[in-house]
Amino acid sequence: MKALISVSDKRGVVEFATALNNMGWEIIATGGTMKMLLDSGLAVTGISEVTGFPEICGGRVKTLHPKVHGALLGRRDNEDDMKQLAENGIGLIDMVVVNLYPFEATVAKEGVTLADAIENIDIGGPSMLRSAAKNCKSVTVVCDPDDYDSVIEEIASNGNTLAETRLRLSAKAYTHTALYDSHIAEYMRRQAGLPEKLFLDFDEVQGLRYGENPHQTAKFYRTGKEYSYSVATARQIQGKELSYNNIQDANAALEIVSEFDKPFCVGLKHMNPCGAAVGADVLDAWTRAYEADKVSIYGGIVAFNRPVTGETALALKPIFLEIVMAPAFEPEALEILSKKKNLRLLEVKMEQRGESRRQYVGVTGGLLVQDADTKCLDITDAMTVTKRHPDARLLADMDFGWRIVKHVKSNAIVVVKDGATVGVGAGQMNRVGSAGIALEEAKAAGATEGLVLASDGFLPFDDTVEQASRYGVAAIVQPGGSIRDEDSIKKADEKGIVMLFTGMRHFKH
Repeated sequence: MKALISVSDKRGVVEFATALNNMGWEIIATGGTMKMLLDSGLAVTGISEVTGFPEICGGRVKTLHPKVHGALLGRRDNEDDMKQLAENGIGLIDMVVVNLYPFEATVAKEGVTLADAIENIDIGGPSMLRSAAKNCKSVTVVCDPDDYDSVIEEIASNGNTLAETRLRLSAKAYTHTALYDSHIAEYMRRQAGLPEKLFLDFDEVQGLRYGENPHQTAKFYRTGKEYSYSVATARQIQGKELSYNNIQDANAALEIVSEFDKPFCVGLKHMNPCGAAVGADVLDAWTRAYEADKVSIYGGIVAFNRPVTGETALALKPIFLEIVMAPAFEPEALEILSKKKNLRLLEVKMEQRGESRRQYVGVTGGLLVQDADTKCLDITDAMTVTKRHPDARLLADMDFGWRIVKHVKSNAIVVVKDGATVGVGAGQMNRVGSAGIALEEAKAAGATEGLVLASDGFLPFDDTVEQASRYGVAAIVQPGGSIRDEDSIKKADEKGIVMLFTGMRHFKH
């Protein structure tokens, strides 16, 4: 049995080749891999000894030879193939162990030249992988060092790899070369000034019971990069399998949590916050968020930016919730919440805020791609456009409200007081309608003075300011930018309301 080894990523390759050699396999290798294996004391056959031809063009041509590809592609059960190989002195190769030049890492370096990039385009490697993968009925192809141990164990137990293993490894090899080629194509198209082709690389996490509705099928995928505040890489501690809607809502809640440094809690339903608050500690934040809307939180999702304590778990326990998310759960909290078997607990990495990333939205026959809205300006007195300026309390509430309204479906209005929401108006066809919902909620909660109103988009008329003044709103924060801004400013001055313009809007459709 013969194995041809030629790897850029040399993790574990000496141990792998040694184990094969100890089981009677002959090792063939190229270039740096051969030197490494020889230095480790292994008997290795150089690729030039197999082909009878030297490596040429600075190592660019070494494995592109019939004695390599014939040895891989020859069908063991085809009489003509075997006869032709024998007539041409071509011996069989039973395994290819190859991973490719680090093209993606090379072009990611600052100042990389086109010449550098081109030198890191592997030719022979993908060709060998594809040849071996095509003949997976007889040939084992290994492109991932993480497969070394299982391959060795299988050969030790069975004398060779099993057919189903060779098929699985073949699929991995084709995936490896496809992704590799996509990185090259993407880079070279940029250099050539050609229109962008979008190549997506996501791995399936799980099949879901159904999509938004029971008649829709759905799956959950994640990118290879690990992000903070991500449900895709969260660790589920207990509870039922997440549904499509659970994942959507959990993601929306985590995006809100990522806005805050102070102890914070948000309750969320249908991708909109129904109660959110900062607090002295995690229990205080939960209590204030829950008090903001005790009705809507039923069957909702709760997210914290601090570990859940035993005290907080006791407060959560009587409420029917779908999911609780936090960076950690104290042992006492886990013990308490474990009594609610269906409650999903997710431990979420919460380290780096504001990471840049792309956002993808499907439309019929197409895909919209944009930078995710990870920016949020700190609210300062310098943004004031009215005669009256905010005091410290109003300024803090405007900053809080601005970070919440960013995550409410447009048209969005949020009313807050003392670091907690008291009214949320989401997704109405006009801004006055959203304001009416939020302000009525605040009134019903007994919040009738010193309120802050935050709007995700500019106020096109002075009607929302007039409306807000009747409900005890003391300050408004909005993007500004309407041709009628002066009307709103004038109305705010007339009503004694502070108004700030951020210069940045946060529509969410």
